[in-house]
Amino acid sequence: MAARRPTVVDSMNSGKIAAKTCTALGTARHILESYRVREVSLGSLPVSRALPVRGRRLIGPWCFLDRFGPLTFHGGKPVDVAPHPHIGLQTVTWLLDGEIVHNDSLGFEAVALPGGVNVMTAGKGIAHSEQTPADNRGRLDGVQLWVALPDAHRHMDPAFESSPQVPVIEKPGALVRVFAGSHEGTTSPCRHYSELTGLDVETHSGEETELELEPRFEHAMLLLEGDCAMDGHFMESALLYYHGPGRSSIRFRSRAGCRVLLIGGPPFPETILMWWNFVARLPGEIVQARDDWEAHVGFGEVPPYEGRRLSAPSVIRFARPNPVS
Repeated sequence: MAARRPTVVDSMNSGKIAAKTCTALGTARHILESYRVREVSLGSLPVSRALPVRGRRLIGPWCFLDRFGPLTFHGGKPVDVAPHPHIGLQTVTWLLDGEIVHNDSLGFEAVALPGGVNVMTAGKGIAHSEQTPADNRGRLDGVQLWVALPDAHRHMDPAFESSPQVPVIEKPGALVRVFAGSHEGTTSPCRHYSELTGLDVETHSGEETELELEPRFEHAMLLLEGDCAMDGHFMESALLYYHGPGRSSIRFRSRAGCRVLLIGGPPFPETILMWWNFVARLPGEIVQARDDWEAHVGFGEVPPYEGRRLSAPSVIRFARPNPVS
């Protein structure tokens, strides 16, 4: 969903655009780290960007996390992202409330609804748009995430999958919705190309639940709604919480009920380069993708969208910042 044309950053004044170099920073220590989310805008839609953040660019293969809502609206279209390109990643759209309609250059149209998941695999190149449909409930609440594709799959043909209902695990005191990857033997229906997990953990009022964790994975947690104590630590909605590999379980407890997003995967073994809506390995790949988009080459068009597609920002030259800068 991070497809708006960025404003010109200060680095433009010095003749540089700093694409984010992302290197997995796994640790075997059982230390809970936290990172404050950044408030940004996607057109008129306020968004909390939880990943990437300073000091933490990747959680397993997960390289991007936007939290939007909860929002109530009357008329208008809070989500209106014109056609834009992607390479080298998968987008994962997970809603708690509301609707978002997806259209892409492969001809797919799908409405994301609560309880289901949309997964778009960009591979070597795809274009898509996202909008609030005319027929809506006037509410919006959810997340969009990106998964970096491993080198062996990042040049594959693009694809799109939509599942109207993800698996739900019933546990004492909680429901666990598996919207990506696997958890405790249950697997989400959409395909991914790295080991990973993506969960929406709903803990009931006055209850506590314990989840198994894959010790090889690093994990991150974001409070979506309600109140939650994670292993006795009170969670704040403005913080992304991180645990490195080595943990085998985690506990959530809530007084009035809560929902927590939990994502994870083994530390990603590759260094990636993120710029605008592209995930690559080398600056030249980014430049080529940007030029192809501007030349209407390789990405296709999204005819259902009524309006102009997004233009890519200018590329002067790339700087490779420290991964934790």
